[in-house]
Amino acid sequence: MDTPVSQNRLGEETSPYLRQHADNPVHWLAWNEETLELARAADKPILLSIGYSACHWCHVMAHESFEDPATAALMNDLFINVKVDREERPDLDKIYQTAHQFLAQRTGGWPLTMFLTPDDQTPFFGGTYFPPQPRHGLPAFAEVLQRVAEYYSEHRSEILHHASAIRATYDKLVPPPAAAEQELDGSILINARAALERDFDRTHGGFGDAPKFPHPTSIERLLRHWRASAGTDKPDVQALFMATYTLQSMAKGGLYDQLGGGFCRYSVDSRWMIPHFEKMLYDNGPLLALYAQAWRASGDEFYREIAGATADWIIREMQAADGGYYATLDADSEGEEGKFYVWRKEEVAELLTADQYPLFAARYGLNAAPNFEGAWHLYQAIDSEELARVNDLTERQVKGQLEAARQRLLQARAQRIRPGRDEKVLTGWNGLMIRGMAIAARALDRPELAESARHASDFLRENLWRDGRLLAVHKDDRARFPAYLDDYAFLADGLLELLQTEWRSEDLEWACELADCLLEHFEDKTHGGFFFTADDHEKLVHRPKSFSDDATPAGAGIATRVLVRLGHLLARNDYLMAAERSLRAAWAALERYPHAHCALLNALEELLQPGETVILRGDPLQLSDWRAVADMLYSPRRMVFSIPQDAAGLPTEIAQRAARSEPVAYICRGTDCSAPVTNLEELAAELAEPA
Repeated sequence: MDTPVSQNRLGEETSPYLRQHADNPVHWLAWNEETLELARAADKPILLSIGYSACHWCHVMAHESFEDPATAALMNDLFINVKVDREERPDLDKIYQTAHQFLAQRTGGWPLTMFLTPDDQTPFFGGTYFPPQPRHGLPAFAEVLQRVAEYYSEHRSEILHHASAIRATYDKLVPPPAAAEQELDGSILINARAALERDFDRTHGGFGDAPKFPHPTSIERLLRHWRASAGTDKPDVQALFMATYTLQSMAKGGLYDQLGGGFCRYSVDSRWMIPHFEKMLYDNGPLLALYAQAWRASGDEFYREIAGATADWIIREMQAADGGYYATLDADSEGEEGKFYVWRKEEVAELLTADQYPLFAARYGLNAAPNFEGAWHLYQAIDSEELARVNDLTERQVKGQLEAARQRLLQARAQRIRPGRDEKVLTGWNGLMIRGMAIAARALDRPELAESARHASDFLRENLWRDGRLLAVHKDDRARFPAYLDDYAFLADGLLELLQTEWRSEDLEWACELADCLLEHFEDKTHGGFFFTADDHEKLVHRPKSFSDDATPAGAGIATRVLVRLGHLLARNDYLMAAERSLRAAWAALERYPHAHCALLNALEELLQPGETVILRGDPLQLSDWRAVADMLYSPRRMVFSIPQDAAGLPTEIAQRAARSEPVAYICRGTDCSAPVTNLEELAAELAEPA
């Protein structure tokens, strides 16, 4: 066999990100045991570079440094060079992003550049992007390479000493769990809402300053907080305002693709005007759910339109024929960020009619100064009602012209060179989208969205469920990598939502199998809560355990809520006790930074204030009216299952709730169930107050 260090081996990989670097003169290797053994044998430090296919600055550093023969020669001479796709190996990304914070005393990002000891892969120096020449206070990458290699050679004992300190720091990351006598109470929910208001941008919506991220879990927390107060004499209208104003601002700004639907990853400015143009599945799944829920909560047609267009974009551009949802769309096309999405005025004028152009230009900001490198990135500058008024037209006329114009531009844009699409199917991100599609299907009354979600879940079950365990990634007919906490939690959560669109007993069985795997392989048996990796996962320098939300909701939070919901549905006390252990494990973190743990707070709310489980039994055709009544209100703590009378494979707790002749409803709060409801008007009265 050829010596692995003598050549670039990334052409053997399936990851689109790794394959992007397969022609680099750098002798890149994938992270595996063979590579780690090679580093130990050569006694060379590891240069670990972590990124992902849609990452703009990853492309920049690749072009500037990794494609440069002189830089590559330095890297090959001094280091064992390892490329990692953070979407395939989020465990490594979590470990070394955390290390970057230790070492650099600032947050990280991508590309992540870390230098590791060859014997145990402990980090001793790191950064993110490094330029080819010194600029903006950053040293040249070649200088970094030489200095790190010299330091490693001359200060080996010091590095080993610091390595042990880093390992000790890892061990201190998770605070001790709450004492057994500590009462879990809802005051933290109030504290989180107050903290979110302190961070709220009253001018532009969202939280904090630029760069500004969507934070869908925080928005969901505010919607839930408002709903919990809606039946009191002091409904929290400010919480509702913060949530809906943020949703409106994001969708009216450039973060949202005004032509094709879907959201970009974040905005580089505080006004949601100019995005970082990459589109991620993990953002759009939760945001789809949120806009659908906002439509149900408010009745405002705006949210329905945004949810519908986002779902359409996902099905049109991000779902494979065999069912799985693709991971990302790149920010770049033709080597330029955002080129696919921006317009010149003359282009638009040539494509539209004389009637369409003035309306479109006013609506989408073409009458203002260019906002992206001399061109225009579209945003909603004026609403259609005002546009109709100033042009002495009906709103219907304006919307008709704008829709015709949008279709023309969308068709024209489709002829451009598209951004790259990462066609990995990631189990956890698919779980997020299955949930979003299922929620949107019910809220928007669009059964085809539920069909899309079922198609995806069936793909995952057929291709990524092996011998009672999940795999994390599917690409090129290969399923790889043992799944992580997020994969199990997000998929189980998606299945619970999908079950509410159409009952399939096998989906409930699968959700329980996933929950059982969480408890067997991921739960911290000593302190409660969940590790990010399974107990039989590859042994790494650290086994991550985190409670906080990131760009995605915390896997620990979603796992805990899944256990609460399954525990109530099936009267499974073992699930409920595990959920309580998880919350106790996180209690110190919840008390200190409640608003950073909204996924866990949603689980806490449902444990302390058990929601409603509505089980409808009878003929499916007769149940449609009953379902409509049960789904009428935005009730985030209510689950509704329509189960045909002849459904097979039901667990005992559900099978015993059967219809005798006419449709019947069973309303359970927690594990306590009422007498059967056999009258539709009675059901409406029972469910008049949202849960």
